[in-house]
Amino acid sequence: MTESTPPLLQVRNLRKGFPVKGNWLQPGTWSQQVQAVRDVSFNLAAGETLGLVGESGCGKTTTGRLILGLDKASSGDVRLGESPNLLELRGRQWHPYRRRIQMVFQDPDSSLNPRMTAGAIVAEALTTHQRLSRVEREKRIEELFEQVGLPADSRQHFPHEFSGGQRQRIGIARALAVSPEVLIADEPVSALDVSIQAQILNLLVELQQKRGLAFLFISHALSVVGHISHRVMVMYLGRIVESAPTASLFEKPLHPYTEALMEAAPQLVLTKRPSGSVLRGDLPNPLTPPPGCPFHPRCPRRVRGCDQIVPELQEIHPDHLVACHACF
Repeated sequence: MTESTPPLLQVRNLRKGFPVKGNWLQPGTWSQQVQAVRDVSFNLAAGETLGLVGESGCGKTTTGRLILGLDKASSGDVRLGESPNLLELRGRQWHPYRRRIQMVFQDPDSSLNPRMTAGAIVAEALTTHQRLSRVEREKRIEELFEQVGLPADSRQHFPHEFSGGQRQRIGIARALAVSPEVLIADEPVSALDVSIQAQILNLLVELQQKRGLAFLFISHALSVVGHISHRVMVMYLGRIVESAPTASLFEKPLHPYTEALMEAAPQLVLTKRPSGSVLRGDLPNPLTPPPGCPFHPRCPRRVRGCDQIVPELQEIHPDHLVACHACF
């Protein structure tokens, strides 16, 4: 995205805290919150894929759900083009924007109604957002099935009659039914076999090229994100710790957490593996995060101040941002 190209999706200072059950024997614990997402900001341009990667529990999926309004954000600003702040919309105010931003969920088994046929699942979105005659609706469903690589005569089949990859294609067809501008893909291939993963990734790339879709692609797998994304954001304990064009990130990762993720990845095709970056320890308890940089207890490159001051996300190279005291 160039400076003259306005972003399609703008996210600013997105935050989400989840209240947790307290202990009546410990005063003050009833007001505790887990800060799942902390001041996340980014832009997404039309036709661009932005990867969001990190360990399980870091806040990736919550970020996607907050943007879509499936979970209520604690604070922040989310805009689609010139739209108002989507986080302030309620009820039917969301309706004209719901069509413009859709989601493909991780597990097609749980996201598809087992009592509805594949055709009815896709038709439900059309009925909600568009006024079509029965003939027009059937033609549109047939077109969508063809676009995602499903035979038209499979519309009358139920989800359990399809393979895992085919069920995910139904989910993609449902998301595309209302011609969205932004697609949030939450771990869309993690539940699939490796060979099927490649087919779904190639399908998403093909659909993006044909439709000019913008993708927020959420995954724990750097190799998958590197294959499909134009830019990548790395998240740790609810914060973005590094953001860069894909080639730059894989060629020269700056944050030690990014290096550790690459070291742990089974296969990375864009660069050599960094050395000496084995990730030790577990993700800290998000209810009681460590002071200063949240990564410092596991960091092999921590310096003075890491355990006291939270590093800000700063631009080190053009379009390459990192939150790390050791990098400044």
